[in-house]
Amino acid sequence: MPKITFIGAGSTVFAKNIIGDCMLTPSLRESEFALFDIDHERLMDSYHMLSNINKNINEGRARIVPYTERKKALAGAKYIINAIQVGGYKPSSVIDFEVPKKYGLRQTIADTLGIGGIFRALRTIPVMLDIAKDIEEVCPDAWFLNYTNPMSILTGVMLKATDVKTIGLCHSVQVCVPRLFKKLEMSDENVQWKIAGINHMSWLLEVKREGKDLYPEIKERAAKVKTPHNDMVRFEMMKQFGYYVTESSEHNAEYLPYFIKSKYPELIERFNIPLDEYPRRCEKQIEQWKVLRQELVENQQLTHERSREYASKIMNAMETDTPFTLGGNVLNTGLIENLPREAIVEVPCLVDRSGISPCYVGTLPTQLAALNMTNINVHLLTIEAALTRKRDSIYHAAMLDPHTAAELSIDDIRAMCDDLIDAHGSWLPEYH
Repeated sequence: MPKITFIGAGSTVFAKNIIGDCMLTPSLRESEFALFDIDHERLMDSYHMLSNINKNINEGRARIVPYTERKKALAGAKYIINAIQVGGYKPSSVIDFEVPKKYGLRQTIADTLGIGGIFRALRTIPVMLDIAKDIEEVCPDAWFLNYTNPMSILTGVMLKATDVKTIGLCHSVQVCVPRLFKKLEMSDENVQWKIAGINHMSWLLEVKREGKDLYPEIKERAAKVKTPHNDMVRFEMMKQFGYYVTESSEHNAEYLPYFIKSKYPELIERFNIPLDEYPRRCEKQIEQWKVLRQELVENQQLTHERSREYASKIMNAMETDTPFTLGGNVLNTGLIENLPREAIVEVPCLVDRSGISPCYVGTLPTQLAALNMTNINVHLLTIEAALTRKRDSIYHAAMLDPHTAAELSIDDIRAMCDDLIDAHGSWLPEYH
């Protein structure tokens, strides 16, 4: 059985989903699960929780080992799950919101794009590269399954600057159609779809039932949904650009220049945009953790039901040579012809014993590729900034960010970046 290493294992709920799924998978259930986190208390919480699940659903067949040294946790691993958050909610995420707010720049989630996504990437990439060095030394053939945001930037830097076999994994593709159809009160039985683009901005290119195009009905039903709801940005984008986008309205509101605008504050209410959503969510999770900790960590009868995560299915496909398809984030080796080859794209992938084989998509509709490029520009410049340590590349990434550029002057963008670098302090490397 393989050794499966979980970096960032203090993410207790996520660790339950990933490793619990593995324990329900015959080809993985007797694996060694190596847990590592820099927060020892949260590491041991996850260890105790998973030990109970192992006993209750797996007859204790797995070997669960908490490690305090990352390299030892990685040594000999065949698969690595990455779920780190560098800087945490406090101080780093708070800084990502509060400094831009002084310049009049508002955000919703700030973990993937925008000024918050840029700085989350800049403080995370050095840690990712350190992890990569360990992998190249002690488990060079391992597959690195990255769940950490900003997905495209971090997956991109691993594939550009290291030899680590990496795929980026996100929830948005597999839940896109089922959730859309549920909202529109449509059945998703026997529905086939095709999705491709970039992470958090992939496109529902085709959606059919028995050969019939369902887009006309989708658009007709969407136009009739009048009451405020949480999908209004996506419905507007589908109306204006013709296709439905995979990631939520709260995310896409800050990936685009059209919705969060100080000149038009009425748009916030019109499109039901939750400004400062991520800090609210974090504060709520912190408050709820005391109760949740009792339910997860101290519950000796804890069990697990399979989650929607891809990780165990990917590993099972490689272990058993049972083919599995998913939407994965990979290097664009000509897979989408009208996006740059250095971009990370989200496309269908086939997994079997030979590894992960991304599928050719072709060309996106021009307007969709253009929207993707506004985000890819930021991805590539942020990677450049992290690898060269040039402050100018940070400025360039921020200047080309759609939402930031729509709100601030060049002088304010530069000043804001300088303030963010100062505020993050030792969480960031030196930039010249």
